[in-house]
Amino acid sequence: MTGARGALLSGSSQLLLLLPERGAGSGSRSGFRSGRERLNCRLMTNQELVQRAQAVLFQNYRTQPVALVRGEGTWVWDADGKKYLDFIGGIATVSVGHANARVREALFEQARLLWHASNLYVTEPQVRLAEKLTKATATLKRAFFCNSGTEANEAMIKLARHHHVVNGQPERIEILCFNNSFHGRTLGSLAATGQPKYQQGFGPLPQGFRFVDYGDATQLERAVGPQTCAVLLEPLQGEAGVVPPPQGYLAKVRELCTKHGAIMLLDEVQTGMGRTGKLFAHQHTGVEPDAMSLAKGIAGGMPLGVMLAREDLAKVFTPGTHASTFGGNPLATAAASAVMDLLQGGLLEHVQRAGERLAGRLSSLKTPRAAGERGMGLLRALLLSEDLAPKVVAQARELGLLVNAIGERVIRLAPPLTVSESEIDRAAELLETAVSRA
Repeated sequence: MTGARGALLSGSSQLLLLLPERGAGSGSRSGFRSGRERLNCRLMTNQELVQRAQAVLFQNYRTQPVALVRGEGTWVWDADGKKYLDFIGGIATVSVGHANARVREALFEQARLLWHASNLYVTEPQVRLAEKLTKATATLKRAFFCNSGTEANEAMIKLARHHHVVNGQPERIEILCFNNSFHGRTLGSLAATGQPKYQQGFGPLPQGFRFVDYGDATQLERAVGPQTCAVLLEPLQGEAGVVPPPQGYLAKVRELCTKHGAIMLLDEVQTGMGRTGKLFAHQHTGVEPDAMSLAKGIAGGMPLGVMLAREDLAKVFTPGTHASTFGGNPLATAAASAVMDLLQGGLLEHVQRAGERLAGRLSSLKTPRAAGERGMGLLRALLLSEDLAPKVVAQARELGLLVNAIGERVIRLAPPLTVSESEIDRAAELLETAVSRA
């Protein structure tokens, strides 16, 4: 086989997508025969895989018309053999690059030993990861593992409310949240999300959530009081368009929470694990939360969520109060432990340099449709002067660059943290062309 699609079969990255022999019934064992000479196999195309997906999957995503089949570093390939620079990284999740050799080896090694045990038993990879995470924070010395960001946020909400119940204040249920925030799709996290478009049609939502404008210190000071259970916020609002708070805002939240005995909860699902150039985004400010949620990039693409909390806060979760069957799965925690080693072995410094380069390239795009950039580290947004974001995403994809639209005027970029300077430069060139053509 020759050409771009044939290239997928070469070397160590062989990919065969097998189809049953024509005429083979669903129960026929002859559908997939043993021995390559007896196989009726061929590469499947983007179109074929998209059609299969449309036939059996819920249609609740705005899925692009490509089927990704392989990745390496900052690059991915689709089923037609086309190569793309991946500057969205599974939505800030492929933290150390596609098919990272260190993470892959950790997965292979753990797969030979133990896949799952539940939390009825101690597993070494979970303990190892918890030790690394708690050592990396100044005050958060207990870890609870789950499977996703929304689960970690649900756990924080429950922990904050239960803390006040245990301490004789069950009436303190109000969680102060922020307009344009995003905390997840499960009902508790959804109730804490300050975007009504995500909540419509799913009521009644859990009660006790109050909203103020993100970054407005006056509204914040008026809202936090003796009735406040917790303040839940992102150190940078990702789904709002990569919006950082004003200087000193997190410190103000910390001050008010301490003054009124409220719990400061930080959602670092998107900003954590090196994305902003520090292991956790709040470390840029010197502010310490009472609890924090992590997910996305923590395990390099494997599903894993974490809640970290202060010792005195964590102790209110006694046996039976909260749990997760898959939380702290040995495979996912082994992968995350490898990610931690990479981040603390020099990758964070690379993210700082790469983030500065990406910011500089975005701010200097030579098109009047580009209206500036913002963000931290390798979580950045290109701002547009016209309602073009979805069209820019489509044009970029055609040119071989994957990015993400937030609304009509923001393009989000969150490449793997291992991205090179030459890849940043190439992405900026492609993005400039895409914006001009949109």
